[in-house]
Amino acid sequence: MDFKFNTRMDGFFALTTRLHEDRALQGGKGFYKFIWVRDGKLDIEVDHVVMHLRKGELVTLSPLHHVDMLRAEGHYLSVLFNSNFYCIYGHGGESSCHGFLFHGSSNILHLSLDATETERLSHITDTLAEECAVADNLQEEMLRLLLKRLIIVCTRMARLRLETGKGRENGFDIIRQFYVLVDNHFKEKKQVQDYAEMLYRSPKTLSNLFSLYGLDSPLHIIHERIDAEARRLLLYTSKSAKEISEILGFEDLATFSRFFKKMNRKSISDFRREEKKEDDRPTGLA
Repeated sequence: MDFKFNTRMDGFFALTTRLHEDRALQGGKGFYKFIWVRDGKLDIEVDHVVMHLRKGELVTLSPLHHVDMLRAEGHYLSVLFNSNFYCIYGHGGESSCHGFLFHGSSNILHLSLDATETERLSHITDTLAEECAVADNLQEEMLRLLLKRLIIVCTRMARLRLETGKGRENGFDIIRQFYVLVDNHFKEKKQVQDYAEMLYRSPKTLSNLFSLYGLDSPLHIIHERIDAEARRLLLYTSKSAKEISEILGFEDLATFSRFFKKMNRKSISDFRREEKKEDDRPTGLA
């Protein structure tokens, strides 16, 4: 299946089982993505990190993630959309996906679905596929409603992994807001104290909350977001290390170099050289 829908306001929605055959769709800017392996296996590369997905596994990717399809065996489904079709910022209060399903960190959401979750998701995607064949003036709104349902169901599934039950909703929302704030301010704000003030909490309260949910520390999440952006700029632009250090708000190149080596256990020059060698290797889809 390969369905693409464009709105008059530059909205875009796609439902496809052949993302690996569509380089333009893979590299398209501004797309949020669900990739779900229904059967078999799928190897993808996200920001130069290879992921091996198997039956029942699902990942969500933001427009910041660079994805390449390496090997597809079996059946998988991809749902793509842009902000003009469904704005996760505007609907954040309804679905709680902004900062949770979709954020700029390299620590992307990766779910392994059980039988009940698979059945629930199958019902939504089957209905989406049926709606793709109905070309009338109600199609756009129906697709948007079904996409919203998909987002909410996946958010609920992910929240179950965090044991976000009754009485813990407020804590979950603080975590989600933290991710959103980090995405928006990581270039100029690099301390937990900065985000704690914006959330009207103390740094210790934030640290305890993230520990309660079994998540990395707030400081590690800030550093991971900075590092993810640094890696993307090194991999996908020709900017110098000095230019990147300035973009990311470091005092000087030396400070950025120390940070990068601590996060990646290799120097900036070694990282670029090694990744360039990886790019030069022949690849192909099965």
